[in-house]
Amino acid sequence: MDALYTAVATATHGREGRAVSSDGTIDLALAMPVEMGGNGQGTNPEQLFAAGYAACFGSALGLVGRAVKVDVSDAAVTAEVGIGKQGEGFGLKVALRVELPDTVDEATGRKLVEQAHQVCPYSNATRGNIEVELVIE
Repeated sequence: MDALYTAVATATHGREGRAVSSDGTIDLALAMPVEMGGNGQGTNPEQLFAAGYAACFGSALGLVGRAVKVDVSDAAVTAEVGIGKQGEGFGLKVALRVELPDTVDEATGRKLVEQAHQVCPYSNATRGNIEVELVIE
């Protein structure tokens, strides 16, 4: 694969540090969530992954919608990223909750969401690695 764009970010001190993108547009404190024993006074990798996946999946949905002339520009994608113990380490799971415009019927919406799941880079990266549930709301 030839990369069209490469994002670069550096994190220091793990989950209790700072994350900064190479262009400076991201510069934020990292903190463990309260549910995992942290103080919650910053963002965490799961929130960043959820934001990226939701945005990317929304773009993939728009792409497949345009290909068949179905307007999904008002769709909203919410990614829920869970982390928990898996064997000796930790694992992730994702629920993608897709809210489609009222103008899109259920069958068409399901087909578009499934097609988006085939072309979204995040979906392709996670396929076979973590559980991803598609929910149409």
